[in-house]
Amino acid sequence: MYYISALNIISCCACCTDTRSWFTRKQHLNRCKPVHHGDKLFACTVCDRLFTTKDSLDCHKLTHIGETLYICNVCVKCFKSPERLKTHMNIHSGKYKCNECGKTFEGNNHLVIHRRSHTGEKPFECSVCSKRFTTASYLIVHSRIHSGEKPYKCHMCDKAFVYSGDLTKHVRVHTGEKLYKCHICDKAFRLSTNRNIHMRVHTGDKPHMCHMCDKAFSQSGALKNHMTIHTREKPYKCLLCNKSFSRLDHLQTHKRNVHTNTRRYHCPYCGKLFKANIELKHHVRIHSNAKPYFCKHCSDCFRDTQQLKQHLLKLHNEGTWLTCHICQMRCSSRSNLNIHVRRHEGLKPYVCSECSKRFCTSSELRQHQPVHSDVKQFCCSLCDKTFKHAKSVKKHFKRCSDV
Repeated sequence: MYYISALNIISCCACCTDTRSWFTRKQHLNRCKPVHHGDKLFACTVCDRLFTTKDSLDCHKLTHIGETLYICNVCVKCFKSPERLKTHMNIHSGKYKCNECGKTFEGNNHLVIHRRSHTGEKPFECSVCSKRFTTASYLIVHSRIHSGEKPYKCHMCDKAFVYSGDLTKHVRVHTGEKLYKCHICDKAFRLSTNRNIHMRVHTGDKPHMCHMCDKAFSQSGALKNHMTIHTREKPYKCLLCNKSFSRLDHLQTHKRNVHTNTRRYHCPYCGKLFKANIELKHHVRIHSNAKPYFCKHCSDCFRDTQQLKQHLLKLHNEGTWLTCHICQMRCSSRSNLNIHVRRHEGLKPYVCSECSKRFCTSSELRQHQPVHSDVKQFCCSLCDKTFKHAKSVKKHFKRCSDV
């Protein structure tokens, strides 16, 4: 929506009402509207980057053809016109400066919006849920949650998104682009947030603390999963056997290990088959000797987090030992303690569906199951022949590689 005054001046109603943006031509107004809507309608044909205005796109294109730009002598930012550079210089001159925090802006409208962060003023209200926002553009984007509008569509899979930023992140799934690299182990990530979380593996930083036992975690999701130990809540139920789990990934692992026999992932080194890709990744480290987890106290490195945790406990006295209430044996993880206590109590919860033989752990049951079936979980990576046992495929592999 826009207003036309008696002086034939057009105003944008999306801009803040106390300093409404005025335009003498409707074309100028049309350039203002996409900024408020958050729409990035202009795409670079060279690198697919999106922009809200044609001017921004035209300026960006110059970076690809090497054309001379107008450069700010303070921050070395580039512009395609002297007028745009002059407007930018207002940031450095302090013409539009916040009296509260000293931050400077290009124009008065940006300063007015910024001041609301100090005053708490939110003049724009959602008519559906009454949530308030500092700018009309935030309100317009928020309204898509209620309307279901998803204007940003992926041209590869037709998946749609509310925010342009979400589309940009999604496209990297198709392109495989990973811009954010760990400077310690060179592992790359699609999102900067994932890279930042990964860095905690190297730094040992654990900002998420349990208020009930003071145990700390590097990720908020890990803390959430941990809290179910205290609440004893098990909201995830298997529809096939009615067994319940505290975590969704535990339910998925249970279904995969107990109720299915499909093993799609095979090791290129020894041919062993796995039901999950993550299991294969962990297994391959045995052959590649990859050790991505580093101790922050010494130069030692490890294949998985469990080995690192044990190292920290034994050598650096960091972490909490879990003690068996029967024999006082100390374990480094809850799962190891639970298995240890089961052996004391003689509990064998894992039952073979063929012969009713019982086992203490799921891995013991898996080792037993091939006796009753024709499942061959070991595969030769050279000829794709499958075998029941690891030693069989190893013997075959030597013969096959000599041919």
